[in-house]
Amino acid sequence: MDKKGLKYIIIAVATVALLMVMQYNRPKEINWTNSYVAKHKIPYGTFVLNDVMQNLFKDKIQQVNIPPFEFLKENEDISGTYFFVNNNVSFGDTELASLLDWVDKGNTLFIASENYEEQLLDTLKINTASLFSGLDNIRSHKHRLVNPQLASKDGYFFNKEDYVTYFQEFKTDAMTILGTVTNINNDNTDIKKEQVNNVVKTSFGKGEIILSTFPKAFTNYFILKDNNKQYTAGILSYLDDSRAIYMDNHYKSGKSVYTSPMYVFLNTKEFKWAYYLTLIGVVIYVFFEGKRKQRAIPVINPLKNQTLAFTRTIADMYFEKGERKQITEHKIAHFLEFVRSRFYMSTLNRDDAFYTNLAMRSNHSKEETKALFSLIEQLEAKDNLTDIELQKLNSAIENFKKKSHGK
Repeated sequence: MDKKGLKYIIIAVATVALLMVMQYNRPKEINWTNSYVAKHKIPYGTFVLNDVMQNLFKDKIQQVNIPPFEFLKENEDISGTYFFVNNNVSFGDTELASLLDWVDKGNTLFIASENYEEQLLDTLKINTASLFSGLDNIRSHKHRLVNPQLASKDGYFFNKEDYVTYFQEFKTDAMTILGTVTNINNDNTDIKKEQVNNVVKTSFGKGEIILSTFPKAFTNYFILKDNNKQYTAGILSYLDDSRAIYMDNHYKSGKSVYTSPMYVFLNTKEFKWAYYLTLIGVVIYVFFEGKRKQRAIPVINPLKNQTLAFTRTIADMYFEKGERKQITEHKIAHFLEFVRSRFYMSTLNRDDAFYTNLAMRSNHSKEETKALFSLIEQLEAKDNLTDIELQKLNSAIENFKKKSHGK
């Protein structure tokens, strides 16, 4: 690797390391999720509410983790208050009918929710609407309790919402207003004409139903901020502390138990970064190593042609023994085979026609052809040959072949 490439790698590694250090040391972000789960200590969890109620009502508190329909069916003889708090509570027709039948027997249903199902509103003959802050006002609302013994002179402020839900109109005389809410001006003064009702109580058969459109009054953030706990305590004072209070843990926006193992990794800073680094490493590996690669092709050396070496070896063997006759015979036999395979002519009958055809096909004159074969016949007839005669034969044959090839 050249120096330029190494420099870029060092810069990239240093940048990633710096980002990791900055991310690791930055303050943990606040989770503003609407949870309402009893075990959650995030701003919109209800850990503080459940702790306070456990201290206020002692052994009267009972946690319910199953749907109300199942709970009431399994416990038909129970009595007391069924307590619901979530940003949205919607039971369904069958479950709502079961709850209302239970209330009709002399029990209390407490619901704190921003949204209510139409079936419940129609049954109680009430409607809901939304009150927006508007562009001219700051993002804040003032909540009050109507009861003079619970009221605060300055009210209770909440500045995390652009709007509030309220009960618009009542078509029954059994409705009692417990709390109101209003927009405020930039100087923290009320806008009187926009004061609306957001906590009400109504009788239903032998029991009663308490509704609040401000569930965040029961969250950790609201209770622990300033003196807001007095507002929450004022609403809870309408609950009957002589009977059991059933705290619903089923209708919650958040999860009370996380079954996914990824929650452990993503909720712990060290594990989360280890997980992210693993993913980054996998992506880098796939990018660089996942490309198609040509498998190395082994180098196979071609087999050597040993014919020439073998021929030389045999020739040297004959030459060293002085067997020039045998060399001559092999030389002549090889040449005759050349004539047969190259010019497709029989070499058995060497007459005048043979010389004429061979001369025409081999690009020689008839005299040159006859002279070569005359030399061959002379040497075939002799028993003892000299080196000069052998060399003369070899030169004559080679010259014939060269001219036959057009060289």
